[in-house]
Amino acid sequence: MTDEKGKTTVTVRIAGEEHVLRSSADPEYTRSCAAFLDERIREIRELSGLVENHRAIILAALSITDRYFEAREELEQVRREVASRSTNLVRRIDHALDVPPAGD
Repeated sequence: MTDEKGKTTVTVRIAGEEHVLRSSADPEYTRSCAAFLDERIREIRELSGLVENHRAIILAALSITDRYFEAREELEQVRREVASRSTNLVRRIDHALDVPPAGD
């Protein structure tokens, strides 16, 4: 169901609890995000033996945040590398254009 602000209501299940979310994102995307979080919470509970949902949720949030920070840093490194390579390529092209053709 979509409201007047373009937000859709989506029902998801996270950590054994049903949640009704309003989001402007595609409903399948919202479900996918919720499923990812739910799976991470389940993994943490299984690995750590935690019984309390709130502690597993906090650890899942920290784990996902850590992955996000790592991905953000990797993306920044790739951006720097692309910028460096682009600059070097432009220099090489400029240099090649300044060289007179062979035989002149």
